[in-house]
Amino acid sequence: MTTNYLTADAIKTVGVIGAGTMGAGIAQVAAQAGHPVILVDMNAEALERGIAGIRKALSRLAEKGKITAAAADEIGNRINPAQELSALADTQLVVEAIVEKLEVKQSVFAELETICSDTTILASNTSSISITSIASALKHPERFAGLHFFNPAPVMKLVEVIHGLATAGPVIDTLLELTKGWGKVAVAAKSSPGFIVNRVARPFYAEGMRLVEEGVAEPALVDALMRQSGGFRMGPFELTDLIGQDVNYAVTCSVFASYYNDPRFKPSLVQKELVDAGWLGRKSGRGFYRYEEGKQQAEEPEWDEIRFGGFFQIREVVNSPAIGALVTRIQDSGVVIPQLSEGETGEIRFANGARLMLTNGQTTLERSQAMNDPFLIQMDLAQDYTSCTALAISARPELPEEVWTEVYALLDFLGIKSIRVKDMPGLVVMRTVAMLINEACDALHLGIASAQGIDDAMQAGLNYPQGLFAWADQLRPAYVAEVLENTARFYADDRYRLSPALRVQSRLGQSFYAAQGEL
Repeated sequence: MTTNYLTADAIKTVGVIGAGTMGAGIAQVAAQAGHPVILVDMNAEALERGIAGIRKALSRLAEKGKITAAAADEIGNRINPAQELSALADTQLVVEAIVEKLEVKQSVFAELETICSDTTILASNTSSISITSIASALKHPERFAGLHFFNPAPVMKLVEVIHGLATAGPVIDTLLELTKGWGKVAVAAKSSPGFIVNRVARPFYAEGMRLVEEGVAEPALVDALMRQSGGFRMGPFELTDLIGQDVNYAVTCSVFASYYNDPRFKPSLVQKELVDAGWLGRKSGRGFYRYEEGKQQAEEPEWDEIRFGGFFQIREVVNSPAIGALVTRIQDSGVVIPQLSEGETGEIRFANGARLMLTNGQTTLERSQAMNDPFLIQMDLAQDYTSCTALAISARPELPEEVWTEVYALLDFLGIKSIRVKDMPGLVVMRTVAMLINEACDALHLGIASAQGIDDAMQAGLNYPQGLFAWADQLRPAYVAEVLENTARFYADDRYRLSPALRVQSRLGQSFYAAQGEL
């Protein structure tokens, strides 16, 4: 067993195997950080394309003024092409970025062990294969780890540093320090299917597709709500079109199979239909949307119009942490609230009898019957009610039209576009965010990564508007648990079962980030 582990400072020359998009990108990152890099690919044409692509990317950086032309040349000259693994003999770190086949990777690393020093750190950029499985073919699995960059590697900040069962702690420490020095957000994670991001993100796509299957909303509306209410940069349908429906579907199927068909990761038949039809998104000209010359052809959803002149009169407001920002927005707009109190469940009552509350995961029909209030209207979650520009709302099917009007009018007055959606559990944003939080909690419970690490990964890797544990604390873990328990009760589906970590925090009444630091 290796006991003499390299520190980050000791890593001088970096080897990269595979000159495709990911390999070339990783080589560029290392070269920009000042390392001599040996880029290996047995295919001469692929190697030539990879080097040319790196130089082109560096030239674009120089044109934009981010680096000088001289620096671009210097960085490019640090990358030396080679077609044989033997060229990696004097490297201190080798990162593999080749085909996603276990046997091929094992063969490459077994050969590297005969070429490189006993102290050289070996790493794979795999996004789907177990680090432990790859390492099982090595004589020194303790110096092997995952180093998962995201595409494009020079732009995307996140690197997941994955430790397999045999990976030595000092190796992970070195890779974390090294990649942070490269300007990356480096997060340690345990080897498990999907690691952090590809696992925790599954509900973002799955719930959106299920909402479409159920007729709650069309793809364009779900995307608009996730952006304008949820604060996400892209909705699930435009994002999967960008990724490629075939790629996203394959990852979902892989995670589903790897977790022994856990219903939380169940693939969508809606997405399978697109893949079967060859409607793969931007790259094929059609996915959930049509594309012309690379531009998405999607119309803005038709938001509900204000009726009866837009009159509204608020009678009473019960403020709560979950809707506090909306109450602040109402007050800042100059609206007088005759009666204001505090409570755990916030609500806004109108003169016409309408009662507006944040969804708790029940259908509005169920909740209105339980509360004996036929005029109840539920609203969706907004990441920030002070700035959101759209909001979904729902009520029981037979709610009289005149009861809707004051709610429409208030939201219009505040500059929030509203739309009535089919009455289903959790509406759109709340249901998706609750499931994302639950998946993050399960990753925490299983020791895949820390709460801070998961939050950092989701923000740096997918540009989430805030960390999922921070979001859970904002809503209160008990409220998120209530949403999921009500949703699970409605569907009688194990897909919505609570993670033990969320259940514990809910019962303790504690946040995930305590005053003394992360729990």
